[in-house]
Amino acid sequence: MTGKPVPTSIDSTLDLLAKAGYIADRSLATVLFLALRMGRPLFLEGEAGVGKTEIAKVLSATLGRRLIRLQCYEGLDVAAAVYEWNYAAQMISIRLGEAEGTSDRERLEHDVFSERYLIKRPLLQALEPHPEGPPVLLIDEIDRTDEAFEAFLLEVLADFQVTIPELGTVKAAHAPIVVVTSNRTREVHDALKRRCLYHWVGYPNAERELVILRAKLPGIAKKLSEQVVAFVQGLRKEDLFKSPGVAETLDWAGALTELDVVALDPATVSDTLGVLLKYQDDIARMDGTKVKKLLDEVKSELRAAE
Repeated sequence: MTGKPVPTSIDSTLDLLAKAGYIADRSLATVLFLALRMGRPLFLEGEAGVGKTEIAKVLSATLGRRLIRLQCYEGLDVAAAVYEWNYAAQMISIRLGEAEGTSDRERLEHDVFSERYLIKRPLLQALEPHPEGPPVLLIDEIDRTDEAFEAFLLEVLADFQVTIPELGTVKAAHAPIVVVTSNRTREVHDALKRRCLYHWVGYPNAERELVILRAKLPGIAKKLSEQVVAFVQGLRKEDLFKSPGVAETLDWAGALTELDVVALDPATVSDTLGVLLKYQDDIARMDGTKVKKLLDEVKSELRAAE
């Protein structure tokens, strides 16, 4: 299997994303095109649920490349992200060597620190050659890690190589396609951002969100899709702890379709708010009165637009 070549223009990048149902604006397509053509990592920052992670999945699917995902978390270290030695297998090898009377300590040490005993984690896997071409490496939610791990990543993102003390430096023959995402729960160091092309992924406007919704749920009723998008757009203007992302819009629309809802009403909205909002304080803030008021405004705006 051989992967497809990267797009040759911004328009072809937009088309590539659209084929996988990802409706991007031109600014995102531009920076993605440049990252692919220049071989630079792409740093995507924005609220959760706006489609940052999906970019890497779409690239993997449309370009026919393997997706290698490093899900970041607090305490992530080199052993989980890059490599570790198979200590149990090494010990068995040492015991067998001793039992066989092997006295060449240097040779034994060389044998147990060979690639045979190396457990390759995502970052090291991404540097290896792949039959379908350089893989897509997704470093997801980098803001969940600490600064020490960020510092380690600098070598990987700058030179696409890692150093293993016992083996030496492993360098990619062809740079992987790297997508780094952050939900901005903390600021990521400038040194890491400088090695990437940067783009802020914001919430889509109503027109684009409606296109996204209908692309993902082609069977949804026209009236319901318009009301869902208008309501979510209005909800994002409220003083909430966490506004719903596009992922929540799609989940909510799917849930309403499962309930055979053809048009929004205050009771249905209130009963299904838990699909849109994930914090009890936000749900409590949107009581029945606020829901009815926002829904009335939505319906009024849609009627005026007809």
